[in-house]
Amino acid sequence: MSTVYLGLGSNVDARRNIRIAIEWLQEHFIDAAFSPVYQSPAVGFDGEDFLNLVARVETRADPLSLKQLLNEFEDSHGRNRDAPKFSDRTVDIDILLYDELVISDSDLEIPRAEITRFAHVLKPLADIAADLLYPGGEQTIADLWADFPKNDIELKQIDLG
Repeated sequence: MSTVYLGLGSNVDARRNIRIAIEWLQEHFIDAAFSPVYQSPAVGFDGEDFLNLVARVETRADPLSLKQLLNEFEDSHGRNRDAPKFSDRTVDIDILLYDELVISDSDLEIPRAEITRFAHVLKPLADIAADLLYPGGEQTIADLWADFPKNDIELKQIDLG
């Protein structure tokens, strides 16, 4: 079994779509655990605020098979693959970390670069995997969050209710 950390986000009917994604992950993966949910402004475009969280799951799927499964779920819930990278999302699920793997090719990037670029990815990851060593590095996820520039961060923990 492999331990995988997934980043989830939505800004279209976000509460509903995040709940659906959480339920789906609980049904399809062993020992799914979730960080708190955070609300943050859209990045790179004008749009509704996003809701983001991180899930930890156990899986036997290899990284590419897992990516395909997640893409199928996204597609079945209205994901538009022709939209620009920074645009509205009904649901977006990205593989952030997969065990200690480091992969960088045209199909898959692990660890995902967004981890160290965006507070809405790093903070929920730090909430659920603080002591985890960042693959290929010497810092823990908590260390990365501690070093993250916190000026101008608009991140608010919310209850999905």
